[in-house]
Amino acid sequence: MESAAQEVPYGGERIATVMADVRAGLLARPKRLPPWLFYDARGSALFEEITRLPEYYPTRTERAILTDHAAEMIDAAGSPASLVELGAGSATKTRVIIAALLERRPDATFLPVDVSPTALAGAARDLRVRFPSLEVTPVVAKYPEELGFLRAAPSPRLVLFLGSNIGNYEPSEGSHLLGALHGRLRAGDALLLATDLRKDPSVLVPAYDDAAGVTAAFNKNVLTRLNRQLGARFDLATFKHVARWNARRSRIEMHLESLTPQVVPVPALGVTVSLRAGERIHTESSYKYTFRMVKRMLGVAGFTWQRAWTDPRGWFALHLASA
Repeated sequence: MESAAQEVPYGGERIATVMADVRAGLLARPKRLPPWLFYDARGSALFEEITRLPEYYPTRTERAILTDHAAEMIDAAGSPASLVELGAGSATKTRVIIAALLERRPDATFLPVDVSPTALAGAARDLRVRFPSLEVTPVVAKYPEELGFLRAAPSPRLVLFLGSNIGNYEPSEGSHLLGALHGRLRAGDALLLATDLRKDPSVLVPAYDDAAGVTAAFNKNVLTRLNRQLGARFDLATFKHVARWNARRSRIEMHLESLTPQVVPVPALGVTVSLRAGERIHTESSYKYTFRMVKRMLGVAGFTWQRAWTDPRGWFALHLASA
């Protein structure tokens, strides 16, 4: 649960992706659903509410680090000619980095990359008003499948992967993504990677299971989406939100736990889903890193870790790596 950047829009060819992934996940053992299903219109609004909760530290902690150190980051990256942001969404946090870059390169280019054309259109409109000299080139693309757009970004380039979105990938998937990205970069290019750091579960768990129940509503909204899009008949009252810390795998896990034995029809898929009382559907993992883990991940992908910026409590970090 890091950002709404991977939102999958309604309808069109995307419904085939929804159907395929939901079928595979609900028929698997243990059952699972992909986390990008969170971000329909209602889910995106709930996530924005989550970022303002007192328990949810990642968004405000990352923003504070960027505010305090954006100029240092740009200088350490060599004042690149272009910024490329994967999963840019509304690009709100990125503005402080853009402002620091424009002080050094008034003719800089920004390529916000996302799967949501609506989010990109809004971001581009706002950025062109705020930064008239900035060349903004929105890119609708998935990654790592569609990284060819990097050819259009002037060199040297700084790729931003913020929001600790890397934490939503399984380690092998994250390494694959970073490796594919490295393969498209050149000498002189760099990556700024945000990671949420491993810390006491007393801090981690409430961030994913807040007292107001907003995260629980966010998690259950996945079932609402399946009811609407696939004609499923999930009764939300028969599920509870579960967030647990898996110390062995260094990750927070979110689940939906069935409170009763039940059989749920999903007409669009032509299947029924049987759940035992206490059986869980895994909806998201959010990995929490140590510096050693980050350096290993970057090294496997071909990057060289250069330095990092963190908050005074050591809860969150932004890492600069060279290509």
